[in-house]
Amino acid sequence: MATNSTNITFHDGSVNAEERVELLKQKGVTIWLTGLSASGKSTIACALEQHLLHLHKFSYRLDGDNVRFGLNKDLGFDETSRNENIRRIGEVSKLFADSSCITITAFISPYKADRALARQLHEKSNLGFIEVFVDAPLHVVEERDPKGLYKKARAGEIKDFTGISAPYEAPESPEIHIKTDVTDVTGSVLIITEYLSSKGFI
Repeated sequence: MATNSTNITFHDGSVNAEERVELLKQKGVTIWLTGLSASGKSTIACALEQHLLHLHKFSYRLDGDNVRFGLNKDLGFDETSRNENIRRIGEVSKLFADSSCITITAFISPYKADRALARQLHEKSNLGFIEVFVDAPLHVVEERDPKGLYKKARAGEIKDFTGISAPYEAPESPEIHIKTDVTDVTGSVLIITEYLSSKGFI
């Protein structure tokens, strides 16, 4: 079908990162939320995504709901599967960040080595990576326990449950440390948004 448009511009080769940043008016970055189950990761991620979209920022959230039932539905919850789960998420979030998306991941990601690998993937591609430790004491998350998972883990009904029968290696120097037993969702979103602004991502 013929077109009369005169403002079509073609470039040799593929679109590069600098071109995306210039056209979309934002830099890609991954905000990696890590913490125990029921610490508040998904709640903060949802609120943050909504807030960024209201600021007209291209953003997208990756969590168990849209990853475990699709891309990673072939994985279990043993240590090897968990490592592969996080490896894939690291690769996918890097691609999203390369598209200039503000990518928000919300996964327990209990092992330092796996989180370090995700960071390295981004840094090798000159992409931003912000580790956010969503921190709540074990007794607090057990009291919350919205899905009854801690109760089942204590009863031995769930094997390899992080914080009970499997380890959680807390970040030693995250870019952002949020204690959700004292900071609410609104405050958490504000902390992350102010950090993004201070680093020129929004």
